[in-house]
Amino acid sequence: MVSVINTVDTAHGDMIHDAQMDYYGLHLATCSSDRTVKIFEVKNGTQRLLSTLQGHEGPVWQVAWAHPKYDRLLASCSYDRKVFIWREMDGQWAKVYEYTDHESSVNSVCWAPHELGLMLVCGSSDGGISVLKHKGDNQWEASKINNAHTVGCNAVSWAPAVAPGSLIEPPSAMQQANFTKKFVSGGCDNLIKIWCEKDGHWEEEAKLESHTDWVRDVAWAPSIGLPRSKIASCSQDGRVIIWTCDETTGSKFLPKVLHKFDDVVWHVSWSITGDILAVSGGNNKISLWKEGVNGEWTRISDVGKGQTTNGTSE
Repeated sequence: MVSVINTVDTAHGDMIHDAQMDYYGLHLATCSSDRTVKIFEVKNGTQRLLSTLQGHEGPVWQVAWAHPKYDRLLASCSYDRKVFIWREMDGQWAKVYEYTDHESSVNSVCWAPHELGLMLVCGSSDGGISVLKHKGDNQWEASKINNAHTVGCNAVSWAPAVAPGSLIEPPSAMQQANFTKKFVSGGCDNLIKIWCEKDGHWEEEAKLESHTDWVRDVAWAPSIGLPRSKIASCSQDGRVIIWTCDETTGSKFLPKVLHKFDDVVWHVSWSITGDILAVSGGNNKISLWKEGVNGEWTRISDVGKGQTTNGTSE
């Protein structure tokens, strides 16, 4: 049974748009229409506000933690068309980089797998997608995919660094150099696109069509050594779709509707094993879905505010 074990009073002055735990599950970052990002220490069922990060001039849509091998880094994106990268040093948070090359709201940010180096992908309402790569000494190199999605890009998510079917073990330096860099994006054109870096340039590798309204979120599942790739997508059409590609046959990504909800679905998120998917939507509930050995998906939990899976109040 899944239940709400802790509620964090963030004291944000407006709607909260995102909340992300760090790699170790000890710190929580939240962002809000009040234009701030807040960092909390979460321990033993209690929370302590560590810092309130200010600087954005519009609602902050999303936050993303970098892998801890790169120290404590956090990215945020906002309606103000900006992406900020924040660093914690000696207990103090400060903005260390500001990216301003988008012409409209930046809606999504996602750090690449740490094996690929320190890279951040950003999706914007101007239809463009930017990839920021750290070059050392706080210098960042930006490459941009213009017109990636007509009307706008709502979500981005990196593919795992470990290729499907590969053994999960620390890669050698030669393997690292040969990693294929890929990410998936979802947009207001109802499309999902897969992008791959080739010869230093980003190219569209595949276009996935099945949604009938804006794609609100995409999430590439972690790789656990199986010879297949999985992507989850959700949309204003109320559907959550699981896209699967069998690498042994070289097939294309094929869609399977997980469920048709009665309202818009805003977010999808995978478990670390890639067989449980969390779905949150306009009904103010989070549902958990588990894939069986036969490939069928079953709803294993519905969690609303202050409720357990059987719907009783706590």
